[in-house]
Amino acid sequence: MRFSPIGVRARRVRLSVSRTSPFDRLSKSVAHFAGHPIAFAGAVVVIGVWAISGPVFGFSDTWQLVINTATTIVTFLMVFVIQNTQNRDGAAIQIKLDELIRAIDGAHNGLLDLEELSEGELENFRKGYLDLAEDARSDISGEEGDTRSPEPRASRR
Repeated sequence: MRFSPIGVRARRVRLSVSRTSPFDRLSKSVAHFAGHPIAFAGAVVVIGVWAISGPVFGFSDTWQLVINTATTIVTFLMVFVIQNTQNRDGAAIQIKLDELIRAIDGAHNGLLDLEELSEGELENFRKGYLDLAEDARSDISGEEGDTRSPEPRASRR
């Protein structure tokens, strides 16, 4: 272990790409494939074949049920795949942002793990930063510009 300049113990974080679960690997692969143009083209072809086969089956209830059932099943399963991928991506982005906050001198470490606060607490932070943005916009026309880093203060709203 080493000590960071701010006196907080910092540990080296070991990253391992191969320690994901089978579901994580599957969902990442499926999400990657589903976002590819070939997947879209395949879906268009399937719908085209289904539509063309309508006259053969007399546009029957069974013919309609096939496409309705297939699309419902695919949609239901994709919800879980996409949610898993989004959760993982969101967590990774949050960790990266936390590291940037931690590493920048003058940044407020109290903003780390902000996503765990209540809606009311988040709203107070947001209002404080809205006030900073408003002050910066008014300073743009002045001599100071908006490149200074003022401390956030309690919201005036």
